[in-house]
Amino acid sequence: MNVTTKRVLTQPVNFLAFGLGSGLAPKAPGTFGTLAAVPLFLLLSLLPFDLYIGFVIAVSVLGIAICGYAADDLKVHDHPGIVWDEFVGFWITMIAVPVSFGTICLGFLLFRLFDILKPWPIKWADQQVGGGLGIMLDDILAGLMALGSVHLLIALFA
Repeated sequence: MNVTTKRVLTQPVNFLAFGLGSGLAPKAPGTFGTLAAVPLFLLLSLLPFDLYIGFVIAVSVLGIAICGYAADDLKVHDHPGIVWDEFVGFWITMIAVPVSFGTICLGFLLFRLFDILKPWPIKWADQQVGGGLGIMLDDILAGLMALGSVHLLIALFA
């Protein structure tokens, strides 16, 4: 077990930052982190809208501290395995989206697309904002762009 894996599995804040361990995937940790967010989304989707929004806001703010702590502890700004931001970004993407296999796949694909391609202002936030806020902000923006795209596509084709 390498040092990073040990620190993730033995420190609760790092475990959260690494998406309950999903960020330890050797390839594409962001994609694995987003996949790990899906079953949690299915549980969260049972909440009333206002509680869902409150939860997403709370974990977004908490994520700034979680991701900042993990980056400092591991001494790597935005370590690829820090995927709490992907959890939050996906949950933002799915705000008020009707839950179905198709909409979950659409939200997943659009969020990953925006997170990977990083169009403006996502790229700006990724490059210019540091610390836990910087780690979270680009995925929050990707989630908002994916959210708008999902709702637009649903309106056009549903």
